[in-house]
Amino acid sequence: MLDRDAIARLIPHAGAMCLLARVVVHDATSITCEAESHRDGDNPLRNTTGLPVSAGIEYAAQAIALHAALRKGAGPSGRGFLAVLSDVRWSRERLDDLPAPLLIQADLLADTGGGLQYRFSVRIEGEAPAIEGVQVVARAPS
Repeated sequence: MLDRDAIARLIPHAGAMCLLARVVVHDATSITCEAESHRDGDNPLRNTTGLPVSAGIEYAAQAIALHAALRKGAGPSGRGFLAVLSDVRWSRERLDDLPAPLLIQADLLADTGGGLQYRFSVRIEGEAPAIEGVQVVARAPS
């Protein structure tokens, strides 16, 4: 299981913007991570009313970046840009009021060489997803 320090070495997010706490499991086509930063009052994605459910898109993007790095096998993932969001659905307004660690699941749907397509979900154990959808990440030119 990778912890936050190991994750921070593999994704381009630093400090408080590294939102993931640990990797629960991963293989060639999927990753599940946990995060507890959704309850942190200093979470950089919070607004005046709390942490909006849309922040789950960033949690998923970090899990995707981490999965790309782990699939690559050595060193940090290359730069990528969120290119497309589709089929995004949510069941609540906020994440910060969830009482347990977030489970962030990302399943690889396609790798075109120029980008990656993943289905993602963010939830807590035993509950339906707070937010889910599909992200397409375009690889930045070298």
